[in-house]
Amino acid sequence: MIRFPASMRVFERGWLSSNNVLFIDDERTALVDSGYASHAAQTRTLVQHALGARPLDLVVNTHLHSDHCGGNALLQRAYDCDTLIPASEANAVRNWDEDALTFRATGQSCERFDFTGTIEPGSSLRLGGLDWSVLGAPGHDPHSLMLYCAEERVLISADALWEKGFGVIFPELEGESGFAEQRAVLDLIATLDVRAVIPGHGAPFTDVSHALEVASSRLDYLRADPARNAKNALKVLIVFKLMEVRSMSFDALRHMTDSARAMRSAADLLATSSKRSAVLKQCVDELARSGAVRVDGETLLAA
Repeated sequence: MIRFPASMRVFERGWLSSNNVLFIDDERTALVDSGYASHAAQTRTLVQHALGARPLDLVVNTHLHSDHCGGNALLQRAYDCDTLIPASEANAVRNWDEDALTFRATGQSCERFDFTGTIEPGSSLRLGGLDWSVLGAPGHDPHSLMLYCAEERVLISADALWEKGFGVIFPELEGESGFAEQRAVLDLIATLDVRAVIPGHGAPFTDVSHALEVASSRLDYLRADPARNAKNALKVLIVFKLMEVRSMSFDALRHMTDSARAMRSAADLLATSSKRSAVLKQCVDELARSGAVRVDGETLLAA
């Protein structure tokens, strides 16, 4: 069992939500990442149960994908808490640009929230009575950040490093660089003295060297043929949506792919737009064979 400081509590969440890390000390309470919108009430309940009569003072977002910030709005209403977001996302949040924030691009949802401050690489935070360095972690998302506590040798890696991989490299879907940035992030993590990683998804882990080897191999595999990243992205977004809505018709999936920029871009990397339906059918068939989804005629069902 991994021992974390008494001032830290890790809420390991299932999909659709990211993990959350709650900090409690004499000065303030803080939550790193808030999960997906449809799980916002559950996030609030977890926080309330842990804090008791104390309020939540601060929310910190590692990045603004919907599964990491979807509980922000509800927590802000419940606690009137401060919220820190990546500085490079400030204008998009201020103007609530759902295209720039990728909610519309991925076919996902997030209730509008505000922010009271920003963080960026080189910043530092005092959370749980500990000093945390803010590190840049582009690759999965150009704006993503990690938090590192040198004293406790703990890394909150968000989606830059999981025990068995990392998040979809979204920039590459639209012709922007992402593989090189992900490589640089893995190299950065390798320079840190880390005894435990709290990933964005999955259980915390201690075998950092092995996780880096797995991630490096995975990155080499994707980089060798960008279509692999595109197909993985499309499958991930299909499964995510089905986990949210539980069922949808194939026509609805095709319409969502046409309208959601990231899904459309991924599909177009695999075939011309005239063959988009065939690409989606192939992805769904492969997901069904792996047990990730179920198919009943023209209806797709969550596994």
